[in-house]
Amino acid sequence: MRTMKRFAVGTVTLVLAMGLAGCGGMSRQGKNTAIGAGVGAVGGAVLTGGSTLGTLGGAAVGGVVGHEASK
Repeated sequence: MRTMKRFAVGTVTLVLAMGLAGCGGMSRQGKNTAIGAGVGAVGGAVLTGGSTLGTLGGAAVGGVVGHEASK
């Protein structure tokens, strides 16, 4: 089970990194929102042991923080 959770966290991290690579044409605020969501998702996954709810919650909180920090 631990191997599966580690694989899931690694997959989420890889997908987020690939998604951020496509942020070249985004505004500063959009980039900060995407980065915040990515960091929040990884943090939420780590803190909750790979829980889906923790990952999504972390992404939501991180996205809001990234969006508001760029104003």
